Amino acid sequence: MIPAELAKGFGFVQSKPASHFSPVFVTPDKLGEAWRGGRLHLPLMVDLNGQPFGRAEAGEECTFDFGTLIAHLAKTRTLGAGSIIGSGTVSNRDPDGSPGRPVEQGGRGYSCIAEQRMVETIRDGAPATPFLKYGDCVRIEMRDARGKSVFGAIEGEVAPA
Repeated sequence: MIPAELAKGFGFVQSKPASHFSPVFVTPDKLGEAWRGGRLHLPLMVDLNGQPFGRAEAGEECTFDFGTLIAHLAKTRTLGAGSIIGSGTVSNRDPDGSPGRPVEQGGRGYSCIAEQRMVETIRDGAPATPFLKYGDCVRIEMRDARGKSVFGAIEGEVAPA
């Protein structure tokens, strides 16, 4: 399915399992000014082992709004009640259009280690960021303009199964 989905420009539409979700679901009407154009416009804060890994703006470069995503999904497959729709990895380019930079280099960082490793490979010829290992802790959270957690935090430590 992946090649056909990528050819449509929608990314990996059906290829990711439901594995981690925030503790709270919030409807768009409760997001206020942060919900514009069918997209959520707030930074996604990703920390790795207590250090900032990503601070990407979720709505800024979101290719498709959620209405478009849902319409495409409904046209190409059966959706059941309770289906969870995601927009994909939150990512931002640098202002000059080049791939983003890590937070410690003045960029907005990444929301996905595989993306950071790909950027490193393109830029430097090889990835420098290691994959997660046992003991690593990842925290993902989004805060509103007042600093209040929108969905609650997802936090987990990598451990053997």
